[in-house]
Amino acid sequence: MEPAAARSLIERLRAGIAALAEDQGHAFRGGVPVAELLARRAQGFDAFLGELWQALAGGRENLALFAVGGYGRGELFPQSDLDVLVLCAQLPDAGDRQAIEAFISAVWDLGLRPGHAVRTAEECTQAAARDITVCTALMEARRIAGGPEAQADLLHAIAPERVWAPHDYAQAKLDELGARHARYGDTSYNLEPNLKEGPGGLRDIHSIAWIAMRATGRRDPAGWIEAGLVRGREWQQLEQAREALARLRYGLHLLAGRAEERLLFDHQPALAQMFGFRDEHRENRAVEQMMQTYYRAALAVRRVLARFTARWHELHAGGVRAAACEALEPGFMAGNGRLSVADERAFLADPAAPLRLFVCWQRHAELKELGAATAAILDQAVLAHGQAIAADAQARQLFLDILRGPRVAETLARMHLHGVLGAYLPAFAQVTGRMQYDLFHAYTVDQHTLNVIRNIDRMAAGEAPEFPQATEVFENIERPELLYLAALFHDIAKGRGGDHSELGAVDAEVFCREHGLDGVDTDLVAWLVRQHLLLSVTAQKADITDPGVIHRFATEVADRQRLDMLYLLTMADIAGTAPGLWNTWKARLVADLHAAARLALRRGLENPIHAGERIAQCRKAALELLAQEGIGTAQAEAVWEDFPPVTFLRYRASLVAWITGQVARARPDALPVVAARGIGGRGAREIFVHSPDVDGLFAAITAALDRLDLDVVEARIMTSERGLSLDTFRVLERTRRDSGSERDGEIVRSLRYALRQRPLRLGPVKRSPSRSQRHFQIAPQIGFQEAPGQDRTSLSLVCSDRPGLLALVAQILREQHVRVHGARIATFGERAEDFFLLSDERNRALDGEMREAVADALRARL
Repeated sequence: MEPAAARSLIERLRAGIAALAEDQGHAFRGGVPVAELLARRAQGFDAFLGELWQALAGGRENLALFAVGGYGRGELFPQSDLDVLVLCAQLPDAGDRQAIEAFISAVWDLGLRPGHAVRTAEECTQAAARDITVCTALMEARRIAGGPEAQADLLHAIAPERVWAPHDYAQAKLDELGARHARYGDTSYNLEPNLKEGPGGLRDIHSIAWIAMRATGRRDPAGWIEAGLVRGREWQQLEQAREALARLRYGLHLLAGRAEERLLFDHQPALAQMFGFRDEHRENRAVEQMMQTYYRAALAVRRVLARFTARWHELHAGGVRAAACEALEPGFMAGNGRLSVADERAFLADPAAPLRLFVCWQRHAELKELGAATAAILDQAVLAHGQAIAADAQARQLFLDILRGPRVAETLARMHLHGVLGAYLPAFAQVTGRMQYDLFHAYTVDQHTLNVIRNIDRMAAGEAPEFPQATEVFENIERPELLYLAALFHDIAKGRGGDHSELGAVDAEVFCREHGLDGVDTDLVAWLVRQHLLLSVTAQKADITDPGVIHRFATEVADRQRLDMLYLLTMADIAGTAPGLWNTWKARLVADLHAAARLALRRGLENPIHAGERIAQCRKAALELLAQEGIGTAQAEAVWEDFPPVTFLRYRASLVAWITGQVARARPDALPVVAARGIGGRGAREIFVHSPDVDGLFAAITAALDRLDLDVVEARIMTSERGLSLDTFRVLERTRRDSGSERDGEIVRSLRYALRQRPLRLGPVKRSPSRSQRHFQIAPQIGFQEAPGQDRTSLSLVCSDRPGLLALVAQILREQHVRVHGARIATFGERAEDFFLLSDERNRALDGEMREAVADALRARL
């Protein structure tokens, strides 16, 4: 072909490709089904490549051109690779090679990214035998140019009798699928899911189709349905899920302008706007509505995949014949490790049968799956009876039996996977796939709820060492099913607007009455749902060493059973919200508040503990601990003469004893005294600093801790009668290293060095926020309040979390000539909520002018 003619052809085809892209973009935004757009795009490229092939290689009878992979099956997304095969009837000669090179070069000139292979039929056989991915791509080959005999040659080259017999192919694909799921944590509930490769994604639908295609030799779903590999309704569900997932992927490709497969935070809001979603209210934003379509589609795919896999194994094993099954319980049988229904007609006639099935399954831990036929019958029963299941008296009793049985979370998760939990509890169906667009909630509401229930199961079984005294407390719970009910309902009203705790309590109350619970139990469940955040918020945001705080909390709780259940629910809730959110510091806070409230209830709310009594108790307990270290009463009390009285009110006896020992053993010329010790393992530490109290000390310490990769979660700043600091910090390792003496020594040396520098180094380490942190930005919210009974001002700061935040805030406060006397640090995903107790340099509360200056400085820098 002449160069000028070739250039003209390339320019014309480029214009055609651009016109096709523009037309498809308009059609996509106009709501044309994605399946239709994908097919049109593949057909368009067939025409472009066919014309190019005809011009550059059309006279080469030895060669044929095929679309393979996604292009071969007619799924060509805007940024998908263009995979083609040049099939040679025999080894290509020089003319063939020249034509192939010219064609591939021209495809690149069109601005496309061809993935190409040049093979003979025998080479296709060899490559397919070595790599199942090659075999799969060739199974979907579609001829674009070349004689019809080429198609027959290719089909023969990869025929099941030559490579990858159906059983071997299916097993390899299922193994591949399992490994792929494991790479994504075996969950569809990632905040930034991969639409193509993630569990429940498009690749799972492809895997079902590939196995069915290999087993039947047919490319049409009707053939797979006839062969009994999939059922018609299942394939319909897959098609609906495919449309939802493919539409998201198509829009993502258009938006990103590249082959992006992950629904990153960066793209989610724009994609939601593209699809026409609109914010309804703060708890049902457009992006959350869009993501719910993804999560529900992914759940549907995983549901069908589970049934397809079970059916394949049954068919390969010759089916689960009635003769091979043994009676298990009335109405149910077991065979090949699967639970099956004995009488399908009787099962379909009984509205309570779906619940009865899961009660039976719960009692038989050895059964891991439902028989494929039983799963299909279960679908029919749920579809046929609908709301009648939840209205049936026997079904209601069976549901309560499930909550009283073993492995509650496993059973509820199975009910959820098979669509029974949502049918029984329509409110739960509403929060299925309901995500919250932030960095704090790592799971959808339904998955989080199941995580919480799973944590309670672990407490009950004594398999949760990260939850202090959980198993001991659980053993004293009189009605554990009430705790499970509270866990099931605690977030069930998310997304409706309004206070989800109040709305969920109403739902729980109605449920309990309908299920025959008495007024006392109903009130308990509703109270737990309504107040499920009470203990967490109090422990993390209030000063739980303040007797007044303890008394108010204990008054709200009112009795021991409520307190214990709330304690267990709080731990399970925090740990089930996001990986790593539950840590040693939170465990200590929650346990301390639980213990203090339990003591207050035991004393009687009419006899609140007073400050003087608390101080006396602390001193007595600390002296007993010091005596074990060889420090006598006289020596300890000599040290305490320099301690402010509030030390014994705000510090635990064990902490008082520790810092007393550090001061007692230090030489007068050894200042600053710095000590560090691990508390509870998993990178949690307490640090003590005893030093001349100079302005900027807090900022210098926090900056040094930041450089040591330590996150401060609590700080108490006190000054002795002689003007020396008695500062304690609770910190967590960012890298989660275990506590150890070597690390303690490193911290002590680094802090001592930093505190001896003049001038003190106040600035934090400069590190960039993560991509996710940059995406979620919160305007600083700053509030001031007089601290009752003190010459102090309380500062509350809510802002975006970022590396070195505390050290930066400390530096800003120092620059404004403000002293810090205490700090409590809490981080919730991208949101930091910090509290500081402040004074001016004369130890007075901040006046209005200083407050305004501090607020302006914080806003300017944050």
